[in-house]
Amino acid sequence: MAIISFSQNGLTPFQQLLGHNKDILEKWVSLEECIFSSGTFSAELKEEVRRTLAFNNGCEYCKAKGNPSNAIIDLRTQVAAHVADLSSKETHISDQDFCTMREVFTESEISELLSFICFITACQRFGALLNLMPTCQI
Repeated sequence: MAIISFSQNGLTPFQQLLGHNKDILEKWVSLEECIFSSGTFSAELKEEVRRTLAFNNGCEYCKAKGNPSNAIIDLRTQVAAHVADLSSKETHISDQDFCTMREVFTESEISELLSFICFITACQRFGALLNLMPTCQI
């Protein structure tokens, strides 16, 4: 059970925890829609990053949606998942890792990837802090 009650605002358990602050919920959902509607990265890449982060950020609600893959073939997805893993364990990304990123991503893509990683991390940490569980229902 989540640590605080679910509000009446929002469509998912996560959103209903944010929904205690309607203005924050609306802006958060707007940013989420912007991030996920971007066509820069494939849905598979985004999902692999999300799964990798879920296990490192300790969000049970997010972990229940699936484990990170052990058989990633796409180089861009491999690099993105590696960066997600590093960023959730370290406070610094090495020059070598940035060189690797530059080999497969443009600077604009690097910026968007890191923004995506930070946004998903914030979502997952919020869920973890409030003990959002996969069994939480609204």
